[in-house]
Amino acid sequence: MNNEIRELFSLEGSVTIVTGALGLLGREHCRCLAQAGAHVIAADLAEERCREFASSLPTPSRGYFLDVTDADSVRWLLDAVMNEFSRIDVLVNNAGVNDMFEDPLLALQESMFEYYPLQMWKRFMDVNVSGVFLCSQVFGSQMKKQGKGSIINIASTYGIVAPDQSLYRTPAGEQAFFKSPAYPTSKGAVIAFTRYLAAYWGPAGVRVNALSPGGVRNGQDSFFVEKYSSKTPLGRMANPHDYRGALIFLASDASSYITGENLVADGGWTII
Repeated sequence: MNNEIRELFSLEGSVTIVTGALGLLGREHCRCLAQAGAHVIAADLAEERCREFASSLPTPSRGYFLDVTDADSVRWLLDAVMNEFSRIDVLVNNAGVNDMFEDPLLALQESMFEYYPLQMWKRFMDVNVSGVFLCSQVFGSQMKKQGKGSIINIASTYGIVAPDQSLYRTPAGEQAFFKSPAYPTSKGAVIAFTRYLAAYWGPAGVRVNALSPGGVRNGQDSFFVEKYSSKTPLGRMANPHDYRGALIFLASDASSYITGENLVADGGWTII
């Protein structure tokens, strides 16, 4: 590969914060960023596990506790990163919550829009939207001072199109649950916020883009995997590592003239 092209995608020596670092995709994000040369700040709610995970990465990286909904927690992490590395180059807003119901017997009723709990709605907005806002505000302000940076907000295909509720219907025709109204609403808000912030901070040299993954295979029922795959032109669900190239592209200088965009990596799911 031409050295000039290689340099475009290199993150050698950059400092990258990944929120929700211990999740299925969060771990993959951290690994690929470190493999591209970045010092990774793996941030999540379990501090000791973050430290252990960060120590396994191929570059000098660090693991920290972070509650994205707590302003003091976010500001503390900013101070910690600046004290050690003196800069922040990339922020991956990956932390988020998805539909989880404590009682499987009540999942169907609670997931119905008519009965969906307001408390769950507020939790989604707090983490998936306010968390992205707060981390972008605190860490992005440092990028503004530096005159350069890349913020990558992890959105979703369900921020673009409505959930297909038939995917959650068993072969016997029973609806296991409904994809809730809160998840797609929160991810749609992330995409809109991405455009706002890209326009606002463009003159400061801070790029802001969204990455919208499709469904990732992770132990789902076989009927779900089959249905989902049949609706995707590539004929399968994503593997966790399928987003590495898109993430490195948005984080690196290879995308230096791209901001305010939503990079959809869904195997073609949203084109049908």
